[in-house]
Amino acid sequence: VPIPKLFTYRVPFEFNPIVEEGKRVIIQFGRKKILTGVIRNIHERPPKLYEAKYLLDILDDQPSLLPNQLKLIEWCADYYMSTQGEVLSNVLPAGLKLSSLSFIQLHPEFDLAQSIYEFSDQEHIILHSLNKNKLLSYQEVSEIAEIKQVYQIIKSLVSKDAVLLIEQVKDKYQPKKVKRIRLAPPYTKQQELQAVFSDLEKRPKQTDLLLYYLREVPVYSKPELNEAGIEKSKAVKAGLSNSSLKSLIKSGIFEEYTETVSRIERTPAQSESSLELSDVQQQILEQIVDSFQEKDVTLLHGVTGSGKTEIYITLIEQAIEAGGQVLYMLPEIALTTQIVKRLTKFFGDRLGIYHSKYSDNERVEVWRQLLNNEYDVVVGVRSSVFLPFANLSLIIVDEEHEISFKQFEQSPRYNARDTAIVLGQLHHAKTILGSATPSFESYYNALEHKYGHVTLSDRFGNSVLPTVQIANITEGRKKKTLKGEFSKELINELENTIAAKKQAIIFQNRRGYSPFLSCDECAHVPKCLNCSVSLTYHMYGNILRCHYCGYKEPAPRQCPSCGSNRIRTIGFGTEKIEEDLKLLLPTAHVERMDLDTTRNKYGYQQLIDGFEKGDIDVLVGTQMVTKGLDFDHVQLVGVVDLDRMLHFPDFRSAERCFQLVTQVSGRAGRRELAGLVVIQTTDPNQPIIQHLVTQDFVDFYKSEIGDRMTYEYPPFFRLIKIVIKNRDQQKVELAASKLGDTLKNQLGKRVLGPKQPFVNKIRNQFHMELLIKIEKSKINLSKVKDLLKDSVSVISTDRELRSTIVNFDVDPF
Repeated sequence: VPIPKLFTYRVPFEFNPIVEEGKRVIIQFGRKKILTGVIRNIHERPPKLYEAKYLLDILDDQPSLLPNQLKLIEWCADYYMSTQGEVLSNVLPAGLKLSSLSFIQLHPEFDLAQSIYEFSDQEHIILHSLNKNKLLSYQEVSEIAEIKQVYQIIKSLVSKDAVLLIEQVKDKYQPKKVKRIRLAPPYTKQQELQAVFSDLEKRPKQTDLLLYYLREVPVYSKPELNEAGIEKSKAVKAGLSNSSLKSLIKSGIFEEYTETVSRIERTPAQSESSLELSDVQQQILEQIVDSFQEKDVTLLHGVTGSGKTEIYITLIEQAIEAGGQVLYMLPEIALTTQIVKRLTKFFGDRLGIYHSKYSDNERVEVWRQLLNNEYDVVVGVRSSVFLPFANLSLIIVDEEHEISFKQFEQSPRYNARDTAIVLGQLHHAKTILGSATPSFESYYNALEHKYGHVTLSDRFGNSVLPTVQIANITEGRKKKTLKGEFSKELINELENTIAAKKQAIIFQNRRGYSPFLSCDECAHVPKCLNCSVSLTYHMYGNILRCHYCGYKEPAPRQCPSCGSNRIRTIGFGTEKIEEDLKLLLPTAHVERMDLDTTRNKYGYQQLIDGFEKGDIDVLVGTQMVTKGLDFDHVQLVGVVDLDRMLHFPDFRSAERCFQLVTQVSGRAGRRELAGLVVIQTTDPNQPIIQHLVTQDFVDFYKSEIGDRMTYEYPPFFRLIKIVIKNRDQQKVELAASKLGDTLKNQLGKRVLGPKQPFVNKIRNQFHMELLIKIEKSKINLSKVKDLLKDSVSVISTDRELRSTIVNFDVDPF
């Protein structure tokens, strides 16, 4: 629960031998709530301010959370100004959190004949059903009484002393069970089996089933295989009679049993030999090992396509040989697809995977298998930093600059890269931060010798960095050479790429068909009902969708404001680019990779596999296509809209723009293939353009870092953003003003705002923001955080403003 303090419970005497830190328990919280808790500390100090309740049950035979996990949760809550309950809720897979279901049962002393109360017909029906059933869920009450809202009728029955409310706790995790069949022991011998075949002469379907089993399980030559048998569903899928199988089981010829199996597919290693590194890679490996002698964290700054993954694999092998575990963190699920394939060849079933496309049950199994020391290596996204490692010795944070490592929506708003460094300290493990375009914070720390620093400046083998060509959109419009949203240069290069049987990637960091619709007559733009943004048009389904809250509505045929039919799309997203390219390149196979096309579990896998095999000629995508993917035949990369990324109102916009464009450019020209990048812009004279052409990160860093110091931004200052929310716009503005005044009295010019953010209304909540800039050396960060938390009381104690929500975002992205 999101409450700052921990709570003390009494341990029943019978639980004393098994109570242990990190175990999950069932506790009563408040009057009625039944919750899952985790034991953080065991002591003999009863609380003075309240009577401690007893633990109801202990759920685990062994702890579900290890000591270093509990320490990391504590650090995360403290640093990111969250609570340990919020962090724990984020950390634990949903399958390890019990759900509580509400039921009703007859009151033990209730007698309908002697009751002084009158009961309605619906109440009589419910009471009659309770005579037959000991318990009824709220859903069952709704169905029996044929009403949707059951709370009033249940409340009435409770007030008449007719029923009691009870909570039943249910474990969400359900192990996967498979039914299997095998021959009963007497029939594994040839003589007995021949007698069975004689008895089944007039039952051909049963005979076929028996023959099928013997083909699958040769019991004569390998009788030990009969113990495992085969899956029951396998025989049914083979087209054999299910009723015949039931008859054979009933007659005792076959045995049926249930086996608990893992949902996680385990693949044995395919390669026993280590990778052969190039001379350059071997030198870099040695530099990293030397760096680890002095520093716990090392930044590997290697250009795209330089062979960083091979170095990582070799380091993983060395860590495992020394008896340690390895965490390999990636920013996107899309990246895990390719990396997992490569790692599986070397580490097989000792490799675990952990990301949000896994179901709740699958994530529980990975968690428990790691607790049982079944994995040496785990590949995962942001949340994998909280997994239960017992002997972690190496952490690899690949593409460490990526914004996907930051959690935005819910507390704790942590950065998994920074949390991984703390995790490494807890385990005395080494951490590698890898990137072709490091974050300014990490690069600054490397230059200041806080981190080790290793540079890999050449691409692997004979490949070279791609050539960058700038296409002037403004000039193209004047000369009328544009085709839709594409310059003449980009279209020509696309046609040449397709003709050469090579592949292309087109990058546009906006999904959907069009950012918005507009009426030509009255300029009406459809807006989200819950957020202060226009609705994005998606041609697939002909709907308008809000990318902030998910609200959607059918696209209008007529303008809802003036009734005009002259409604047109403005701007373009990945969906429109895909459609236009299919018209412009009729012979090419064009596919799209964005959030809309990768919602199902294997969406990424199918697109990446298709592109790897050459089945897809042009892949259109958002920033998913920019990150670390390695394809042999990509000759061309097109960046359709540089200006929208660059001119976003954020002090990091130039840094992010450089990172995204450099990363997506790196997909072109792998191996011996010469690559080309075409960047479309309305202003080729922008300062960043030259840096993109030369792809010189160091020069770009030098040009930007002076402004960061002048205007007091990271890496020289720490930032804490305070977001104030309320459904009432006047209240949120008043609350932000009061909080701002209070903080300015304490912190002075370090407080900026309050101001409205770029999008000032999301999910019917109006937003205001304050930004706190904190010097890294002159001020105590912990004291500032305590001050910020205490200052919120000016809102929470104001009766009118009590409904206001205040969120803290430490190190905002």
